Amino acid sequence: MSESRQSRPCRCRRLDYVIDDETRYRAVDSRDSRFDGMFFTAVRTTGIYCRPSCPAVTPKRVNCTFYPTAAAAQGAGYRACRRCRPDSVPGSPEWNHRADLVGRAMRLIGDGVVDREGVAGLADRLGYSSRQLQRQLTAELGAGPIALARAQRAQTARLLLQTTELPVTDIAFAAGFASVRQFNDTVRQVYDRTPSGLRAETAAGRRAAAQPGQLSLRLAYRGALDSDHLIDFLALRAVPGVEEVVEGGRSPGVRTYRRTLSLPYGHGIAEVDGLGPTDPADRGWLDCRLRLTDLRDLTTAVHRLRALFDLDADPAAVDGSLGADPVLGALVRARPGIRSPGHVDPHELAVRAVLGQQITVSAARTLAARLAERYGVPLLEPSGGLRLLFPSAAVLAEADPADLAMPEARRRALRGLCAALADGSLRLDAGVDREKATAELLALPGIGPWTVGYLQMRALAAPDVFLPGDAGVRHGLIRLGQPGDPKAAAAAALAWAPWRSYAVHRLWVAASTAPAAPIAPAASPVTSVPSVSGSESDNA
Repeated sequence: MSESRQSRPCRCRRLDYVIDDETRYRAVDSRDSRFDGMFFTAVRTTGIYCRPSCPAVTPKRVNCTFYPTAAAAQGAGYRACRRCRPDSVPGSPEWNHRADLVGRAMRLIGDGVVDREGVAGLADRLGYSSRQLQRQLTAELGAGPIALARAQRAQTARLLLQTTELPVTDIAFAAGFASVRQFNDTVRQVYDRTPSGLRAETAAGRRAAAQPGQLSLRLAYRGALDSDHLIDFLALRAVPGVEEVVEGGRSPGVRTYRRTLSLPYGHGIAEVDGLGPTDPADRGWLDCRLRLTDLRDLTTAVHRLRALFDLDADPAAVDGSLGADPVLGALVRARPGIRSPGHVDPHELAVRAVLGQQITVSAARTLAARLAERYGVPLLEPSGGLRLLFPSAAVLAEADPADLAMPEARRRALRGLCAALADGSLRLDAGVDREKATAELLALPGIGPWTVGYLQMRALAAPDVFLPGDAGVRHGLIRLGQPGDPKAAAAAALAWAPWRSYAVHRLWVAASTAPAAPIAPAASPVTSVPSVSGSESDNA
């Protein structure tokens, strides 16, 4: 064993607050997949690190060291297990939910910011110096931003090596490496294989089976996943030309969500299959296919799709908490694994949230479709029903008022929001400070609590947001025999913290499963389906 590995013990303050090493070892001994991605087990006698559910013989406790990230294990000199592929596990749910510096940094690193802008660019986005950022990440995660980004590049490189026939040189730069030598050294260190040796582990026939120009991969998740809820939610809001849901496109009974993606280096088309009728909810992955105009966008595209489907969530924690509630418990037991969908483009979502103020989901979708037709960017090669990229905020900020068929107050709100997004005075990226973004949104004319709450839930991945005035929430509560007025709803929701965003989705599902009881007249039209329509009365 190398001296460097002996001299670099794990230092993770945050993880120690949650579970101790004995609990981690019990998870490893029982091969508990719920902990995959939450920590990694390094084995001193073999020099490898694994996911907790690795099927190999359980190592002795004395030989195990636990790390919070794959990058920390790699930095200590361990290589990835070739049997359990620890680099392909879901991400830790902490990085989605935490609003502190480390959580924000991890989301930006996952989005590829270090590869595009370097550590200085990452630190600037976060409002800290590079030294402060390095110190904080190392203290909590055992690795700094460069090491974390390097581990991500290695995973992208393995994916490209094993799913495409691209030349190794092209893969090196597509994965984000600065040189072929750096690429070769990293692959050898992380996987104990040369790039050609790593590629040889996958049969050539399997790589050739993919369509030319298409990447096929699996998006891992933990626990149970209700993919029907996700596909239903996205299908109801799908903007024609930008996104669609295809029935039985890949195999009978399987629905596929497809959409166009605007990415840093180009654009792409993504397809994600839901689970089939015979697939268990805890299968562990969703099949995904990507077509990218620039392969350097692969890491970013995967990260954003994972956020869209909320694949890094911990359903055991969410369902365990909500399932014990007397109001929501029966819903949770009947349909475990409901997620809180994010979005692939916060700017697009912000526009669509304003369009959805005080109107039904279908009406908001119609407005979004008109804007996409008028101002969207046409694809050079349409694919099925996909032929447009959603217009950018900068373009919509200059849109002809005649094309904005909505009340004047909402038109001003939309143009003001787009102008703020376009000039950078408002940020809604993965690493934004949520409290600051909330204050900046509320300061804009025509943006009220419902719009801000909806954006917190989906654009900023906040797990504990409640929408007491939302029409779908009111319907869901009344369907469950609870008061539907906003004040009573907000009081009831206190018991659902810290997972109120997931409770909102539970209530939307409840509202859609049966007609709601009559309710008092509301300021906005309501329907019996889950709605993004709110009671943004301050925008009237």
